[in-house]
Order: sequence, then C-alpha cells, then structure tokens
Amino acid sequence: MSQKSNRMIRRRLVSSWISTVISIALVLLLVGVGTLLVVNARRVSDYFKEHVQVSVLLSREIGETDGELFRQSLEGKPYVRGTRLVSREEGTAEMARMLGEDFLQVFRTAPVPVSIDVNLSPEYVSADSLALVIADLEKAPQVEEVVAQTSLVEALSQNLEKISLVLGVLVLLLLFISFVLIANTVRLNVFSRRFSIHTMQLVGATRAFIRGPFVGQSALQGLFAAFLSILMLLGGLALLRREFSQLFEIFSLETLLVTMGVVIAAGVVICMVSTWIVVGRLVGFNRDQLYA
Repeated sequence: MSQKSNRMIRRRLVSSWISTVISIALVLLLVGVGTLLVVNARRVSDYFKEHVQVSVLLSREIGETDGELFRQSLEGKPYVRGTRLVSREEGTAEMARMLGEDFLQVFRTAPVPVSIDVNLSPEYVSADSLALVIADLEKAPQVEEVVAQTSLVEALSQNLEKISLVLGVLVLLLLFISFVLIANTVRLNVFSRRFSIHTMQLVGATRAFIRGPFVGQSALQGLFAAFLSILMLLGGLALLRREFSQLFEIFSLETLLVTMGVVIAAGVVICMVSTWIVVGRLVGFNRDQLYA
C-alpha cells in the first residue's frame, strides 16, 4: 500500500511538473513572438524603404551607352542603394502594358527616354531627405526629370512610426501578462507543497535552505519551458515560410538568436523570482494560514 501511494505521489508530481512546464511554455511563446516582431521592426522598416524607387528620366538625346555611364556614376552617391538602367525598349513595353498599344501608335518615334531606377538607402526615405535627393539628381545635365512617389514616402514613414509604437506597447503588455501568468502558475505549484515547506521549517531549516531546492527546480522548469516554446516558435516559422517565403528576407540568424536568448532569460528569471517570493511568503505562514 505504501509503494502504491508513493507511485501515485510521484505520478502527481510528474504530472504537475509537466503541466507547469507546458503552461509556462505557452506563455513564453507569446513573449517570443512579440520579441521577434520588435527585434525585426527596424529590418521590416528598412525592407519597405529599400523597395521605394526614384525614376530618373534622361534627356532624349542620351543613348544607352551614355545612360550606363551616368548610372555607374550614381552608384557612388551616399543615398543610392542600387540602380538599374531601363532602356527605351523596356520603357516602351512597360508603357504599352499600362496605356495600350493603340495609344503608342500615335507617336512617330518612341516617346519613352532612357531612364534609371534608383533604390534609395533606408535612411534617405523620408520627405525631407527625398527632396534633397531629387534636387541633387536634377543638377546633372543628363537628367530631364526625376519622378518620385513623395506621397507614398510620407505615408510609409508615418505608418511605420505608428506600427513601431504599437509593437512596443504590445510587447510591454505581453511581458506584463507573461509575468503575471507565469507567477500564478509557479505560485500554484509551490503552494501545493506548502506542507512540505512547513515540515522543513519545523525541523529547523533556514529560509535560504528551504528556498534553494524550490528555486533550483523552478529555474529548471523555466529552462525546459523556454526550450519548448522555442521549438514551437521555430515550428510556426517553418510553416509560415511555406506560405510567405519572401517574408523571411527580413529575418536573420542574429535576430532569431536574440529572440531565443530573451525567451530563455524570461523563462528562467521570472520562474526564479516568482518562486523566491512565493516560498518566502509561505515560510512566514502559521498553521492556520496553511489550511486556509
């Protein structure tokens, strides 16, 4: 009967340990997702900004050879991330797709000049910087006109600032919720063993001696939960990659490692701090409070 009771107790302890780890892992998964968004917020912003183009329309007398030389000269500009020469044939074909073949037939010669698509560096994609870029490009004698989507740049800058602010608030909220949920889970787990704590106190164990095993076990739980949440996060990213492969141009190994580090640190630290506080309170309970 004693062996059967011991087996039942061990099963309950194992079941309680596993359920606690799973509960903490699910909460840490939220922390991981929020951290991944915040860590990559700058890269997401840069990704959109790097795809903003400025079209430099060259004078009609400029041919492809001279246009290529001018394109190469632009590569040295600090605000240029990349350039591409658009020939008359390419420009005419693109205009035909937009306006139709019938529209182009009214012209005796191709109305589309040689042009250069310029991708700007992210730090120059703002209304003020864009105005300076346009002014600098228009100084060149080869340039007839510079076409830039100024309204798009302004809208992009404003929306990215709002998104960054919302993400920051969301992550802070997630961290607070995570701390509360993990603390409650740990508190319930430790409180279920309050009589063991009281017994240790009766035989003369110090507060530090009582706290030690609980804090160590809690740290181990937090570590296991963190690894489990990381596995779930990686699994979710793998599934997401199948549907949105281009999205992973934004992510890097460095940001993923930072996210993993935050999840592990959050799991271990929150569990240890919660256990330290809860055990400290239980040690001060009297007999009546233990049965409350």
